[in-house]
Amino acid sequence: MVFKVYNWLNTALNGLYPPTCLLCGTAGHAGRDLCAGCHADLPFNRDCCSRCALPLPADRPRPSLCGACQKKPPLYRVCHAAFRYEGQVPQLVGGLKFHGRLSCGRLLGQYLAQALQEHQAERPELILPVPLHRTRLQDRGYNQAVEIAREVGHALRLPVDPARCVRKLATPPQTGLKQRERRRNLRGAFDLSKPIRARHVAVLDDVVTTGSTVTELARLLKRAGVGRIDVWAVARTA
Repeated sequence: MVFKVYNWLNTALNGLYPPTCLLCGTAGHAGRDLCAGCHADLPFNRDCCSRCALPLPADRPRPSLCGACQKKPPLYRVCHAAFRYEGQVPQLVGGLKFHGRLSCGRLLGQYLAQALQEHQAERPELILPVPLHRTRLQDRGYNQAVEIAREVGHALRLPVDPARCVRKLATPPQTGLKQRERRRNLRGAFDLSKPIRARHVAVLDDVVTTGSTVTELARLLKRAGVGRIDVWAVARTA
């Protein structure tokens, strides 16, 4: 019943406020705030490592593992990322993350949900957005991962728990740090607000770069007894 009401409201709002492309301002397409031309230009992450979603050359056979995953598989089971972090994707992510454009979060969540369906991703019991430290959350007013997760949770009919994982350390930004520095920066940064009973969860983030953040969360969840951790992300850097 809740989903029927939501769909009715969504249809009514689309009639009052037709979808408008967030990138070029023209009419949206297929009920989304993106036109057909801008949609066609999006860098979908279809040629990638089957474990960590690292973009790979298009001529590599599918499925393929990147060199890093062949040497040492990550703590999580699999990463699904809808896009490569290039083209117009940084503009959409940045609009949500730094400029309060929550409509970008709705759009990115829609695309991530679609990618998960196309990949036939196994459904977890729970979606856990990557948390922000309380000081950064107060400054920004929202957590971009939570905004994306809510859209994905609605589309896939999965529960989202934005408060289960907490960031207890206000670590410096990861931007500009090398992989080893990123790991050191995040050591002990996360905790759980209460025990977790789910055996299969998806950790959701906006962008996966080196994987240090999601790996640290996977380590925490493994220690808490979670059997399987997947990573869901809007985009993956090369």
